Amino acid sequence: MTAFRVLSLIPPMTQLNTPYPSTAYITGFLRSKAGGEVDAVQADLALALVLRLFSRQGLAEIRDAAAKIAPRKQSHQVQHFLLNFDHYDATITPTMAFLQGRDSTVSHRIVSRAFLPEGARFTPIDAYTIDDSEDTLGWAFGALGTQDRARHLATMYLNDLADVIRDAIDPRFEFVRYAESLAMSQPTFQPLATALAAPHNLVDATLHDLTLAAVEKEKPTLVLVSVPFPGAVYAAFRIAQSIRGQYPDIKLALGGGFVNTELRELTETRVFDYFDFVTLDDGERPLLALIEHLQGKRSAQRLVRTFIRNEQGKVQYINWPEPDVPFSDVGTPTWDGLPLDRYLSLLDMLNPMHRLWSDGRWNKLTIAHGCYWKKCSFCDVTLDYISRYETTTAEMLVDRIEAIIEETGQTGFHFVDEAAPPKMLRALAEELLRRKVSISWWGNIRFEKSFTPELCQLLADSGCIAISGGLEVASDRLLKLMKKGVSVDQVARVTYGFAEAGILVHAYLMYGFPTQTVQDTVDALEYVRQLFEHGCIQSGFFHRFACTVHSPVGKNPEEYGVELVPLPPVSFAKNDVGFIDTTPIDHDLMGQGLNKALYNFMHGIGLDEDVRAWFDCKVPRPTVNRHFVGKALQARG
Repeated sequence: MTAFRVLSLIPPMTQLNTPYPSTAYITGFLRSKAGGEVDAVQADLALALVLRLFSRQGLAEIRDAAAKIAPRKQSHQVQHFLLNFDHYDATITPTMAFLQGRDSTVSHRIVSRAFLPEGARFTPIDAYTIDDSEDTLGWAFGALGTQDRARHLATMYLNDLADVIRDAIDPRFEFVRYAESLAMSQPTFQPLATALAAPHNLVDATLHDLTLAAVEKEKPTLVLVSVPFPGAVYAAFRIAQSIRGQYPDIKLALGGGFVNTELRELTETRVFDYFDFVTLDDGERPLLALIEHLQGKRSAQRLVRTFIRNEQGKVQYINWPEPDVPFSDVGTPTWDGLPLDRYLSLLDMLNPMHRLWSDGRWNKLTIAHGCYWKKCSFCDVTLDYISRYETTTAEMLVDRIEAIIEETGQTGFHFVDEAAPPKMLRALAEELLRRKVSISWWGNIRFEKSFTPELCQLLADSGCIAISGGLEVASDRLLKLMKKGVSVDQVARVTYGFAEAGILVHAYLMYGFPTQTVQDTVDALEYVRQLFEHGCIQSGFFHRFACTVHSPVGKNPEEYGVELVPLPPVSFAKNDVGFIDTTPIDHDLMGQGLNKALYNFMHGIGLDEDVRAWFDCKVPRPTVNRHFVGKALQARG
């Protein structure tokens, strides 16, 4: 056994259908680049926690905790769970096996609607339809096979159980956004410190046991905890707390997307009661420097992009000038050590494009580092993960793809680029076809004119099944203000080209951008309606614009007609910043109508309705020609 062992951990919660890729990247890199002096391993505690809680043993522990609540204080869902516990106890094991793909025959019993106990999550949700006579679930089930229908019902069953945990044990529990309010843009560490000082609940105790078991198994010198989202921060600190209490000699380092965006101005010393090091941006170079430091080969003052607590008890940022590891040299990610046959294929959303995020196990890979466009005014274009654009060769990418298929036995790939460059996608598609490497893949792009119908067909021939991209606010005025570099008619033509090639298209949509008016919002929804009507897009998601300190809007608000709200003193997380927009509009109210419309559009409902019908307030008539998209498509050529 090598003397220096690195354990990379995925904390709860990230995702349940496939491993979050950060540990796979780092583990693969360390195995290839650390000169054989480092033994790198990994574990997914997010998956392990869910599998332990949603087992017969876990349900019995949940029941015991819930039963301690006075009956008058029990929620309806908790009462339902306790009353039907034997039913849950009898079905949890086969249901989990079904969701893991280990027992497909259970689907026939699940779809009977007599096998699973059904709580509040099974109540049909028709609030988003104009016509309440429309049975959304019935419509979808008519279009779905037995396996998919069963997976959707089993997912609602798990959501019922998650509601029990939230109501009876931990009000912060979520499958994705677990306790995110404790960390997201929190100026001080105090809310998180208070939560960490509280006694363990059942979820905490379970995570504690799983953490110590992983450490006892691997016996690491250094533990890396990668935190991609605010919803993984609380559990990451609980993991560190457990390791620190039991194994004080093990060094702990914190990194990941949350750290890179929100902790760049960290001054809170209490963070270092849990972690010895906090690293920024890509982890390869900082980790090589950190390992050399822990091996006694370099001083602390030669660490790279790393926060420490110095001998004076103050937070110190050290960034010895060394070049980053080139993207072509980061190696091939490895999933060795992760239980690939135990991930859960969930089906929350019935839309065939929307489901890709939670259904199926995808090998996640990056085609290029950063974004080749890096101009969008709402994006963190000043940070390394966007601003440093690097590519490699198509030959090397396919080498990595073939190595991953050999290791995992699975040919599904999710390319997780900020925006995959068209030239690289063309070269990749041609190389896949030349080598006769058959994969299924999807990823994120910009809807730019380089994606001709010919290129769309080439990508489809190479295995592309779906594409997502940002339309944001479907308004040419606002797209220009955003510096998106696209127009609505261009998006229509490009997305239609993908759809013609049999590729599903998902549009990221936005509302609440500075100076956006009610008229802009209504017009944007009319554009979106027409894109669905003409089959240009099959899925979408509206999110509320958030101003971040690293974006052009956050750095130059006067250019966008807004005034930033002064932030309080920040010692911990800093990302979102409030702003004052004098444009008279209630974005919350408008957002309800936008999301209601989008939900229906994704189910093929209401596409011929006047878009004003979706709003619960009086709004102006769209100024967009009802045949705008149709005319744009006729003008293709």
